Amino acid sequence: MKILVAEPLAEEGVALLRAHHQVDVRTGLSREELLAALPEYDALMVRSQVKVDADAIAAGSRLAVIGRAGVGVDNVDLDAATRAGIVVVNAPTGNTVAAAEHTIALIFALARRIAAADASVRRGEWKRSAFTGVELRGKTLGIVGLGKIGMAVADRARGLQMEVIGHDPFVSPEAAAHHGVALRTFDEVLTGADVLTLHVPVTRTTKGLIGGPQLARMKPTAFLLNVSRGSVVDEAALAVALREGRLAGAGLDVYAVEPPTGSPILDAPNTVLTPHLGASTAEAQVRVAVEAAEQVLDVLDGRPAVYAVNAPLVTPETAQALAPFLPLAETLGQLYAQLAPGPAGELTLEIAGELAGHETGPLAAAVLRGLLEVSTTERVNQINAPTIARARGITLIERKLPDGGPFASLVTLSGATTVGGTVAGGEQRIVRLGDDWVDMAPAQHMLVTRHRDRPGTMGRVGLILGKHDVNISAMHLARRAPREEAKMILALDDPVPDEAAAEIRADPEVLDLWLIRLSPGE
Repeated sequence: MKILVAEPLAEEGVALLRAHHQVDVRTGLSREELLAALPEYDALMVRSQVKVDADAIAAGSRLAVIGRAGVGVDNVDLDAATRAGIVVVNAPTGNTVAAAEHTIALIFALARRIAAADASVRRGEWKRSAFTGVELRGKTLGIVGLGKIGMAVADRARGLQMEVIGHDPFVSPEAAAHHGVALRTFDEVLTGADVLTLHVPVTRTTKGLIGGPQLARMKPTAFLLNVSRGSVVDEAALAVALREGRLAGAGLDVYAVEPPTGSPILDAPNTVLTPHLGASTAEAQVRVAVEAAEQVLDVLDGRPAVYAVNAPLVTPETAQALAPFLPLAETLGQLYAQLAPGPAGELTLEIAGELAGHETGPLAAAVLRGLLEVSTTERVNQINAPTIARARGITLIERKLPDGGPFASLVTLSGATTVGGTVAGGEQRIVRLGDDWVDMAPAQHMLVTRHRDRPGTMGRVGLILGKHDVNISAMHLARRAPREEAKMILALDDPVPDEAAAEIRADPEVLDLWLIRLSPGE
């Protein structure tokens, strides 16, 4: 088969491809040249600069696989590739060591003021006392995001005799302890860390994760590191904290806009700034090239690719049966993640009724995608879902039952809590929350209460929401007996402000409150 390498790739990766297929290395192609060349090839290898959009995918009429030598796939139109039956693969583990080592390098540079001391000597100065540093031994490293890179940083910090604490809602205490990390709440990590390092993807919940309020909670002697994604940190708030002496220093490798021209962080004191070098080592470039090449060869040879980032094809019959349930499965994963009281751990996915007669691996993938949405940059499908889940200490047990009870098909996810749903008339319906049977269409914004069933409780909640201009679009009440505990589910047109949530929680009859944000059908 013919493979087009459209961007510079380490020779080791190219050699691996050439050992099996015909390879043309044609870097620097113009847009027109690329589109003209693509119809000749069965596989395309890129890095981050070549844009493989819908037009490029349409031009690649023979393409079976697109390989991205790196972690992200922002430059590839995944939806278009999936529709065209093209598998997209990447290399998510190749830069783990490089990113972890760069994080440690930034920590040392801040602790010993390396960059400032170097500049001083080059100016002809000899101000040793001006650059007194701090030792890392005995200090507390806080890690937010315990994926591959976060855990690799933890391993190295233990070698420096640092105490390591971390926060990741999708990592079990056992998985964290294996790397010497004590799990804490996000606030405990903020307040307890002498060095705080971020290793999270950009999602709805992590964008602007570290801003003014969070910086105010940190120790004034602490250092902040970001080797993940730039928009996780509010650079303006960080610059103010550094100038006012409310933070000892910051090391950034990523920025909200790259290059960070005009960013206030550029002239903030006590900073070490690098130009997105986390994966920039010779070894990492070889690893990502080889890893991506191996995935491309697997697909071309008809084998499943471990790091496929879009869903593989299924039979037309299965695709038709599963199609309406895939968004539901993702919704159930999102619901579970926001309702469960702790880490996921061991989960059971039960598929009952007519749906149990089909291959349901894609449903498990959709559940995991919803569950892990805020903790991973990788797309989850039935090929890589077990790998990603195991890395976070999650076990998903799948069970099939022929009888769905009153439902033609029923999907239930259970563990620390239970959520269940079905599809009726083409519409998702949530039918199980905890021990209660309900009937509710999911909405982007939802509010769930567990409360004492007393007169006026529901009315007071409605008045509070109305006072804050939050419109209720639908409501369901579940209870087992009058004036005992009940559960209320509200579908809302608007997000609930923090002040409104605080008022509802303060109601003496409200026992628990959950604010749910869903993205059904994504």
